[in-house]
Order: sequence, then C-alpha cells, then structure tokens
Amino acid sequence: MKITGRSSAREVATHVAAALEDKGLRAVLSGGGCASIYTEGLYQSVDLDFILQGPGTQRELDEAMTSIGFARKGTQYFHPLARYYVEFPPGPLGIGSDYRIEPVEVVSRGRRLRMLSSTDSCRDRLAGFYHWNDRQGLEKLEQLIGAGRSVTDVPMTECQRCPKPLVIAANQLMSLSGADEML
Repeated sequence: MKITGRSSAREVATHVAAALEDKGLRAVLSGGGCASIYTEGLYQSVDLDFILQGPGTQRELDEAMTSIGFARKGTQYFHPLARYYVEFPPGPLGIGSDYRIEPVEVVSRGRRLRMLSSTDSCRDRLAGFYHWNDRQGLEKLEQLIGAGRSVTDVPMTECQRCPKPLVIAANQLMSLSGADEML
C-alpha cells in the first residue's frame, strides 16, 4: 500500500515506522499524531512526531524517508500526497519530567508502529494545554479519553506519575465538564 492524499495518520505513521525499521532505526510516535489516531481523526494534527530510540544519523533518516517518498525541508519531511508531515524532535521520549514511558506496539498489515499508550497520549495532551495553552488539546481530550476510558477511571498509580501541573490541568478539564476534581 502506498501513501496517498487519503492516507490516515495511522497509515502514514505505519509507513514511516516501517521505513525507519528497514534502516535499523527505532522510533516512537508521540504528540498530536497519537491523539489523532486514538480519536480516529477527531483530534486534528498535521504533523507526526517520532522520537528516535537510539542512535541514528541525518543521512539514515533521509534515506528512510526518501524511500517512501518524503523530502526533507529543514527539520521537517513532506510527502507530495500526504496530509501529514513528519518531524523528529530531540529525545528522550517523555511527558513533562517523566521519562518512564512504555510505548505500545500496534501491528497493521504486518508492520509495527510504536506509539504512546492512550493514557500517555492523554497526559501528553494535558501537558500541551498546560505548557502551550493548547485549547484544542483540552477540548478534544474527552474524545481521546472516550477512546479508552473516562478521566475518572485513570488509576491513581498512573495519576501519581503525572507532574503536578498536569494534575492542575486535569482538574481544570473536569471543572469545565462539570465533574468533581480528578485528584
């Protein structure tokens, strides 16, 4: 299957992950791309952020990306047909000061895509709201949670991993929805 103008975020991300893996590069999808996948497009993101998990050179990245039709412009990779562009922000993979992230693997057409879990994707969108006042992230968080579970269903052990600013943002979300505080 080729990348087209109709390819979903998940399809493009899976192509990118496969191309990287073919070149011996391991990466994890993070950011709004995960939220877009988990909400099946309700959360709109036009970029796919991959965090490399190990060494990799610019030449290796360029080779992997050009093998599936992307061209680099500065720090971003664009495909002539895809609605999404790809970036490789510097690592390590983390949310706030939490670097104990356990990516999940999604298999599609025999290819693996490593990405944030739905819980970590929620935490990431809360961080986006807190740090960049990303209102879309806050408003769409309920749809992201709906893909898995309610904010109030998140186990306390997971909430304790959230930096205090994320807990404040979660409580703001809860007050906007008329519910009691999360923590």
